[in-house]
Amino acid sequence: MPLCCTILCLALLLSGCNSDTQEIAESISEDVNDLADRFFSSDEEEETEETASVGTRVYMDEITGTLTGFDGSQVTVVSDEETYVFDVSQATLECEYGMLSGSEVSVIYEGKLEGTDTDAVQALKVVDNYYNREEPKEKTGYGKVVSLTPNALTVKTKAGNTVTYSVTGVEQYYQNGLKKGRWVYVHYYGAHMDTEQENVKDASLLRVLSVSDIDPLNVPEPTPTPTPVPEGEEEETEEEQKLRAEIQTISTNTLALIPVGTENVVYVDISAIPAYFKGGVAPGACVNFIYTGEYDGETLGGLTPLGVTGEDPDSLSQSRKTATVTGIVLGTTANTVTMQTDDGVMIICSTEDVTNSSTGGLQEGSGIKVTFDAAASTRSNIYTALKIEDV
Repeated sequence: MPLCCTILCLALLLSGCNSDTQEIAESISEDVNDLADRFFSSDEEEETEETASVGTRVYMDEITGTLTGFDGSQVTVVSDEETYVFDVSQATLECEYGMLSGSEVSVIYEGKLEGTDTDAVQALKVVDNYYNREEPKEKTGYGKVVSLTPNALTVKTKAGNTVTYSVTGVEQYYQNGLKKGRWVYVHYYGAHMDTEQENVKDASLLRVLSVSDIDPLNVPEPTPTPTPVPEGEEEETEEEQKLRAEIQTISTNTLALIPVGTENVVYVDISAIPAYFKGGVAPGACVNFIYTGEYDGETLGGLTPLGVTGEDPDSLSQSRKTATVTGIVLGTTANTVTMQTDDGVMIICSTEDVTNSSTGGLQEGSGIKVTFDAAASTRSNIYTALKIEDV
Protein backbone atom coordinates (compact mmCIF):
# COMPACT_ATOMS: atom_id res chain seq x y z
CA MET A 1 0.00 0.00 0.00
CA PRO A 2 2.78 2.58 0.81
CA LEU A 3 4.35 1.94 -2.58
CA CYS A 4 1.02 2.52 -4.31
CA CYS A 5 0.65 5.89 -2.57
CA THR A 6 4.18 6.86 -3.51
CA ILE A 7 3.54 6.03 -7.15
CA LEU A 8 0.28 8.04 -7.11
CA CYS A 9 2.00 11.12 -5.61
CA LEU A 10 4.80 10.94 -8.11
CA ALA A 11 2.28 10.69 -10.93
CA LEU A 12 0.43 13.81 -9.73
CA LEU A 13 3.68 15.68 -9.28
CA LEU A 14 4.90 14.77 -12.72
CA SER A 15 1.64 15.82 -14.30
CA GLY A 16 2.49 19.42 -13.39
CA CYS A 17 5.93 19.47 -14.95
CA ASN A 18 6.74 21.88 -17.83
CA SER A 19 7.96 20.78 -21.23
CA ASP A 20 11.67 21.24 -20.27
CA THR A 21 11.44 18.64 -17.58
CA GLN A 22 9.11 16.27 -19.47
CA GLU A 23 11.92 14.01 -20.65
CA ILE A 24 13.32 13.62 -17.11
CA ALA A 25 9.82 12.98 -15.76
CA GLU A 26 9.17 10.27 -18.32
CA SER A 27 12.46 8.58 -17.35
CA ILE A 28 11.58 8.68 -13.64
CA SER A 29 8.11 7.39 -14.43
CA GLU A 30 9.56 4.41 -16.33
CA ASP A 31 11.85 3.57 -13.38
CA VAL A 32 8.93 3.76 -10.94
CA ASN A 33 6.76 1.57 -13.15
CA ASP A 34 9.59 -0.97 -13.46
CA LEU A 35 10.01 -1.03 -9.68
CA ALA A 36 6.27 -1.54 -9.22
CA ASP A 37 6.23 -4.38 -11.74
CA ARG A 38 9.08 -6.12 -10.01
CA PHE A 39 7.46 -5.72 -6.59
CA PHE A 40 4.05 -7.04 -7.58
CA SER A 41 5.35 -9.85 -9.78
CA SER A 42 7.53 -11.08 -6.89
CA ASP A 43 4.46 -11.19 -4.62
CA GLU A 44 2.52 -13.06 -7.28
CA GLU A 45 5.35 -15.61 -7.75
CA GLU A 46 5.57 -16.26 -4.00
CA GLU A 47 1.79 -16.66 -3.84
CA THR A 48 1.88 -19.03 -6.82
CA GLU A 49 4.67 -21.11 -5.22
CA GLU A 50 2.76 -21.27 -1.95
CA THR A 51 -0.42 -22.28 -3.76
CA ALA A 52 1.51 -24.95 -5.70
CA SER A 53 2.96 -26.24 -2.46
CA VAL A 54 -0.50 -26.62 -0.97
CA GLY A 55 -1.74 -28.20 -4.18
CA THR A 56 0.94 -30.93 -4.06
CA ARG A 57 0.51 -31.70 -0.39
CA VAL A 58 1.67 -35.25 0.44
CA TYR A 59 -1.14 -37.79 0.11
CA MET A 60 -0.70 -41.04 2.06
CA ASP A 61 -2.77 -44.18 1.86
CA GLU A 62 -2.44 -47.96 2.08
CA ILE A 63 -3.62 -51.04 0.28
CA THR A 64 -4.14 -54.40 1.94
CA GLY A 65 -3.98 -57.70 0.14
CA THR A 66 -2.29 -61.08 -0.25
CA LEU A 67 1.46 -61.13 -0.78
CA THR A 68 2.19 -63.24 -3.86
CA GLY A 69 5.69 -62.16 -4.83
CA PHE A 70 8.88 -60.43 -3.72
CA ASP A 71 12.16 -60.23 -5.65
CA GLY A 72 14.29 -58.09 -3.37
CA SER A 73 13.10 -54.65 -4.45
CA GLN A 74 9.53 -55.17 -5.70
CA VAL A 75 6.54 -56.66 -3.92
CA THR A 76 3.43 -58.07 -5.56
CA VAL A 77 0.09 -57.84 -3.75
CA VAL A 78 -3.32 -59.07 -4.88
CA SER A 79 -6.26 -57.06 -3.54
CA ASP A 80 -9.88 -57.43 -4.66
CA GLU A 81 -8.70 -59.65 -7.53
CA GLU A 82 -6.41 -56.89 -8.82
CA THR A 83 -2.61 -57.25 -8.91
CA TYR A 84 -0.37 -54.43 -7.73
CA VAL A 85 3.42 -54.35 -8.07
CA PHE A 86 5.16 -51.82 -5.82
CA ASP A 87 8.76 -50.65 -5.93
CA VAL A 88 9.87 -51.08 -2.30
CA SER A 89 13.56 -50.27 -2.80
CA GLN A 90 13.16 -47.20 -0.53
CA ALA A 91 10.64 -48.78 1.85
CA THR A 92 11.08 -50.70 5.09
CA LEU A 93 9.84 -54.27 5.52
CA GLU A 94 8.17 -54.56 8.92
CA CYS A 95 6.30 -57.88 8.87
CA GLU A 96 6.88 -59.94 12.02
CA TYR A 97 7.23 -63.24 10.15
CA GLY A 98 8.90 -61.78 7.09
CA MET A 99 7.75 -61.78 3.49
CA LEU A 100 5.52 -64.83 3.56
CA SER A 101 3.71 -65.83 0.40
CA GLY A 102 -0.02 -66.07 1.03
CA SER A 103 0.06 -63.75 4.03
CA GLU A 104 -2.06 -60.60 4.39
CA VAL A 105 0.05 -57.43 4.25
CA SER A 106 -0.49 -53.71 3.89
CA VAL A 107 1.61 -51.46 1.68
CA ILE A 108 1.70 -47.89 2.98
CA TYR A 109 2.50 -45.44 0.21
CA GLU A 110 2.79 -41.77 -0.65
CA GLY A 111 0.94 -40.31 -3.63
CA LYS A 112 -2.27 -40.99 -5.51
CA LEU A 113 -2.87 -44.51 -6.79
CA GLU A 114 -4.59 -44.61 -10.18
CA GLY A 115 -6.02 -48.06 -10.80
CA THR A 116 -3.25 -50.66 -10.59
CA ASP A 117 -0.58 -48.29 -11.89
CA THR A 118 1.87 -47.79 -9.00
CA ASP A 119 4.46 -45.71 -10.91
CA ALA A 120 3.20 -42.43 -9.43
CA VAL A 121 3.40 -43.54 -5.79
CA GLN A 122 6.27 -44.20 -3.42
CA ALA A 123 6.01 -47.16 -1.06
CA LEU A 124 7.06 -46.33 2.49
CA LYS A 125 6.42 -49.57 4.41
CA VAL A 126 5.23 -53.12 4.03
CA VAL A 127 3.59 -54.19 7.29
CA ASP A 128 1.38 -56.92 8.70
CA ASN A 129 -2.34 -56.52 8.13
CA TYR A 130 -3.45 -54.49 11.15
CA TYR A 131 -6.61 -56.57 11.55
CA ASN A 132 -4.87 -59.95 11.32
CA ARG A 133 -1.67 -60.20 13.34
CA GLU A 134 -2.05 -63.76 14.56
CA GLU A 135 0.82 -66.19 14.23
CA PRO A 136 0.69 -67.91 10.83
CA LYS A 137 -0.72 -71.40 10.72
CA GLU A 138 2.02 -74.02 10.80
CA LYS A 139 1.74 -76.44 7.88
CA THR A 140 3.40 -79.76 7.13
CA GLY A 141 4.75 -81.06 3.84
CA TYR A 142 5.93 -84.59 3.11
CA GLY A 143 8.26 -85.58 0.34
CA LYS A 144 11.03 -87.83 -0.90
CA VAL A 145 14.51 -86.28 -0.77
CA VAL A 146 15.99 -85.41 -4.14
CA SER A 147 18.95 -83.40 -2.82
CA LEU A 148 20.20 -81.38 0.14
CA THR A 149 22.73 -78.53 0.02
CA PRO A 150 23.59 -75.91 2.68
CA ASN A 151 20.62 -73.72 1.71
CA ALA A 152 18.28 -75.87 -0.36
CA LEU A 153 16.29 -79.04 0.21
CA THR A 154 14.55 -80.42 -2.87
CA VAL A 155 11.83 -83.03 -2.44
CA LYS A 156 9.25 -84.76 -4.59
CA THR A 157 5.79 -85.03 -3.05
CA LYS A 158 3.30 -87.84 -3.26
CA ALA A 159 1.33 -85.72 -5.73
CA GLY A 160 4.35 -85.67 -8.02
CA ASN A 161 5.29 -82.04 -7.40
CA THR A 162 8.92 -80.96 -7.09
CA VAL A 163 9.53 -78.39 -4.36
CA THR A 164 12.76 -76.66 -3.32
CA TYR A 165 12.74 -75.30 0.22
CA SER A 166 15.11 -72.75 1.68
CA VAL A 167 16.68 -74.42 4.74
CA THR A 168 19.37 -71.90 5.68
CA GLY A 169 19.73 -72.04 9.46
CA VAL A 170 16.77 -74.46 9.73
CA GLU A 171 16.63 -77.17 12.41
CA GLN A 172 17.13 -80.62 10.83
CA TYR A 173 17.09 -84.06 12.41
CA TYR A 174 17.60 -87.31 10.54
CA GLN A 175 17.13 -90.10 13.06
CA ASN A 176 17.88 -92.79 10.53
CA GLY A 177 20.36 -90.81 8.48
CA LEU A 178 19.79 -88.97 5.23
CA LYS A 179 20.09 -90.09 1.65
CA LYS A 180 18.34 -89.61 -1.66
CA GLY A 181 14.89 -91.19 -1.69
CA ARG A 182 14.29 -90.96 2.05
CA TRP A 183 10.97 -89.41 3.08
CA VAL A 184 11.03 -86.30 5.26
CA TYR A 185 8.55 -83.97 6.92
CA VAL A 186 8.84 -80.22 6.34
CA HIS A 187 7.12 -77.83 8.75
CA TYR A 188 6.66 -74.28 7.49
CA TYR A 189 4.79 -70.97 7.45
CA GLY A 190 3.35 -69.52 4.24
CA ALA A 191 1.84 -70.94 1.07
CA HIS A 192 3.28 -72.69 -1.97
CA MET A 193 2.77 -70.75 -5.17
CA ASP A 194 2.20 -72.12 -8.67
CA THR A 195 4.89 -71.75 -11.33
CA GLU A 196 4.90 -71.82 -15.10
CA GLN A 197 6.46 -75.28 -14.94
CA GLU A 198 4.13 -78.22 -14.61
CA ASN A 199 4.42 -80.11 -11.29
CA VAL A 200 6.84 -77.54 -9.83
CA LYS A 201 5.80 -75.48 -6.80
CA ASP A 202 7.40 -72.23 -5.66
CA ALA A 203 8.41 -72.29 -1.98
CA SER A 204 10.81 -69.32 -2.13
CA LEU A 205 8.76 -67.14 0.24
CA LEU A 206 8.02 -69.71 2.93
CA ARG A 207 9.63 -69.85 6.34
CA VAL A 208 10.71 -73.46 6.93
CA LEU A 209 10.64 -74.28 10.65
CA SER A 210 12.10 -77.79 10.68
CA VAL A 211 12.94 -80.84 8.56
CA SER A 212 12.99 -84.39 9.92
CA ASP A 213 12.46 -88.01 8.98
CA ILE A 214 10.16 -88.41 11.99
CA ASP A 215 7.09 -86.44 12.99
CA PRO A 216 6.81 -84.92 15.47
CA LEU A 217 10.47 -84.01 15.66
CA ASN A 218 11.61 -85.45 18.98
CA VAL A 219 15.36 -85.51 19.51
CA PRO A 220 16.49 -88.00 22.16
CA GLU A 221 19.04 -87.12 24.83
CA PRO A 222 21.98 -87.26 24.40
CA THR A 223 21.96 -86.44 20.71
CA PRO A 224 22.57 -88.43 18.63
CA THR A 225 22.68 -91.86 20.29
CA PRO A 226 24.32 -94.97 18.84
CA THR A 227 22.14 -97.68 17.37
CA PRO A 228 21.44 -100.41 19.99
CA VAL A 229 23.51 -103.56 19.58
CA PRO A 230 21.39 -106.43 18.22
CA GLU A 231 20.84 -109.34 20.58
CA GLY A 232 23.51 -112.00 20.28
CA GLU A 233 26.25 -109.63 19.12
CA GLU A 234 29.09 -108.41 21.28
CA GLU A 235 28.72 -104.92 22.60
CA GLU A 236 31.28 -102.40 21.36
CA THR A 237 33.59 -101.60 24.25
CA GLU A 238 35.51 -98.75 22.62
CA GLU A 239 34.92 -95.38 24.14
CA GLU A 240 33.05 -92.81 22.11
CA GLN A 241 35.13 -89.89 20.80
CA LYS A 242 34.12 -86.46 19.58
CA LEU A 243 35.81 -84.51 16.81
CA ARG A 244 34.91 -80.84 16.65
CA ALA A 245 34.81 -79.57 13.07
CA GLU A 246 33.55 -76.71 10.93
CA ILE A 247 31.00 -77.36 8.20
CA GLN A 248 32.33 -76.66 4.75
CA THR A 249 29.36 -77.90 2.74
CA ILE A 250 26.88 -80.75 2.37
CA SER A 251 25.72 -82.68 -0.68
CA THR A 252 22.73 -84.84 0.27
CA ASN A 253 24.31 -87.57 2.42
CA THR A 254 27.93 -86.38 2.24
CA LEU A 255 29.01 -83.85 4.84
CA ALA A 256 32.34 -82.08 4.23
CA LEU A 257 34.06 -80.93 7.43
CA ILE A 258 37.27 -79.18 8.42
CA PRO A 259 38.44 -80.39 11.87
CA VAL A 260 39.25 -77.47 14.16
CA GLY A 261 42.96 -76.70 14.16
CA THR A 262 43.57 -78.22 10.72
CA GLU A 263 43.10 -77.30 7.09
CA ASN A 264 42.19 -80.83 6.01
CA VAL A 265 38.77 -81.54 4.55
CA VAL A 266 37.23 -84.81 5.72
CA TYR A 267 34.01 -86.38 4.50
CA VAL A 268 31.30 -88.01 6.60
CA ASP A 269 28.61 -90.25 5.13
CA ILE A 270 25.42 -89.52 7.08
CA SER A 271 23.19 -91.92 5.16
CA ALA A 272 23.13 -94.48 7.99
CA ILE A 273 23.86 -92.48 11.16
CA PRO A 274 21.72 -90.05 13.14
CA ALA A 275 22.43 -86.41 12.36
CA TYR A 276 21.06 -83.38 14.18
CA PHE A 277 21.66 -79.77 13.10
CA LYS A 278 19.68 -77.40 15.32
CA GLY A 279 21.03 -74.38 13.47
CA GLY A 280 21.10 -75.94 10.02
CA VAL A 281 24.11 -76.95 7.93
CA ALA A 282 25.38 -73.50 7.04
CA PRO A 283 29.09 -73.25 6.17
CA GLY A 284 31.10 -71.90 9.08
CA ALA A 285 28.93 -73.50 11.76
CA CYS A 286 30.50 -76.19 13.94
CA VAL A 287 29.50 -79.79 14.67
CA ASN A 288 30.71 -82.70 16.75
CA PHE A 289 31.46 -85.86 14.80
CA ILE A 290 30.96 -88.82 17.16
CA TYR A 291 32.94 -91.98 16.49
CA THR A 292 34.95 -94.84 17.91
CA GLY A 293 38.48 -95.69 16.89
CA GLU A 294 41.72 -93.74 16.63
CA TYR A 295 41.70 -90.54 14.59
CA ASP A 296 45.07 -89.98 12.90
CA GLY A 297 44.58 -86.25 12.41
CA GLU A 298 44.19 -86.50 8.63
CA THR A 299 41.42 -88.87 7.51
CA LEU A 300 38.43 -90.65 8.99
CA GLY A 301 39.45 -93.96 7.52
CA GLY A 302 39.19 -96.83 9.99
CA LEU A 303 36.82 -94.96 12.29
CA THR A 304 33.31 -96.13 13.12
CA PRO A 305 30.91 -93.15 12.77
CA LEU A 306 28.13 -92.99 15.33
CA GLY A 307 26.51 -89.66 14.58
CA VAL A 308 26.85 -85.93 13.98
CA THR A 309 25.52 -83.20 16.24
CA GLY A 310 25.55 -79.49 15.42
CA GLU A 311 25.97 -76.72 17.93
CA ASP A 312 22.95 -75.17 19.63
CA PRO A 313 22.80 -71.59 18.30
CA ASP A 314 20.72 -70.55 21.33
CA SER A 315 23.68 -71.18 23.61
CA LEU A 316 26.27 -69.32 21.55
CA SER A 317 27.50 -65.83 22.31
CA GLN A 318 27.37 -63.39 19.41
CA SER A 319 31.12 -63.68 18.82
CA ARG A 320 30.75 -67.45 18.36
CA LYS A 321 27.95 -67.23 15.80
CA THR A 322 29.80 -68.13 12.62
CA ALA A 323 27.14 -69.55 10.29
CA THR A 324 27.30 -67.86 6.88
CA VAL A 325 25.43 -67.65 3.59
CA THR A 326 26.86 -66.32 0.35
CA GLY A 327 25.26 -65.16 -2.87
CA ILE A 328 24.66 -62.49 -5.48
CA VAL A 329 22.61 -59.40 -4.55
CA LEU A 330 19.17 -59.35 -6.20
CA GLY A 331 17.92 -56.14 -4.65
CA THR A 332 17.63 -54.04 -1.52
CA THR A 333 15.05 -52.15 0.51
CA ALA A 334 15.61 -49.53 3.19
CA ASN A 335 16.34 -52.26 5.75
CA THR A 336 17.06 -55.51 3.85
CA VAL A 337 19.25 -57.08 1.21
CA THR A 338 18.11 -60.08 -0.83
CA MET A 339 20.55 -62.52 -2.41
CA GLN A 340 20.49 -65.52 -4.70
CA THR A 341 22.67 -68.32 -3.32
CA ASP A 342 24.88 -70.60 -5.38
CA ASP A 343 22.49 -73.47 -4.71
CA GLY A 344 19.56 -71.54 -6.09
CA VAL A 345 17.45 -70.17 -3.25
CA MET A 346 16.54 -66.62 -2.31
CA ILE A 347 17.62 -65.34 1.11
CA ILE A 348 16.43 -62.06 2.66
CA CYS A 349 18.67 -60.53 5.33
CA SER A 350 18.21 -57.50 7.55
CA THR A 351 20.68 -54.63 7.19
CA GLU A 352 19.82 -52.82 10.42
CA ASP A 353 22.60 -52.65 13.03
CA VAL A 354 24.91 -54.66 10.75
CA THR A 355 28.66 -54.35 10.28
CA ASN A 356 28.99 -53.91 6.53
CA SER A 357 32.49 -54.07 5.04
CA SER A 358 31.42 -55.04 1.52
CA THR A 359 32.84 -52.86 -1.23
CA GLY A 360 30.05 -53.32 -3.78
CA GLY A 361 27.61 -51.05 -1.97
CA LEU A 362 25.07 -53.89 -2.01
CA GLN A 363 24.46 -53.10 -5.65
CA GLU A 364 22.54 -55.62 -7.73
CA GLY A 365 24.91 -58.32 -8.99
CA SER A 366 27.60 -57.86 -6.34
CA GLY A 367 28.76 -60.89 -4.36
CA ILE A 368 28.44 -60.88 -0.58
CA LYS A 369 28.85 -63.17 2.42
CA VAL A 370 26.51 -62.70 5.38
CA THR A 371 27.15 -64.01 8.87
CA PHE A 372 23.73 -64.49 10.47
CA ASP A 373 22.20 -65.30 13.83
CA ALA A 374 20.36 -68.60 13.43
CA ALA A 375 18.85 -68.33 16.92
CA ALA A 376 17.24 -64.99 16.10
CA SER A 377 15.98 -66.14 12.70
CA THR A 378 13.78 -69.12 13.52
CA ARG A 379 10.30 -67.67 12.89
CA SER A 380 10.82 -65.12 10.11
CA ASN A 381 12.20 -65.53 6.60
CA ILE A 382 14.08 -62.26 7.05
CA TYR A 383 17.36 -63.39 8.61
CA THR A 384 19.07 -61.39 11.35
CA ALA A 385 22.42 -60.48 9.84
CA LEU A 386 25.45 -59.79 12.02
CA LYS A 387 28.06 -58.99 9.40
CA ILE A 388 28.16 -58.39 5.64
CA GLU A 389 31.38 -58.67 3.68
CA ASP A 390 32.70 -59.43 0.21
CA VAL A 391 32.79 -63.06 -0.84
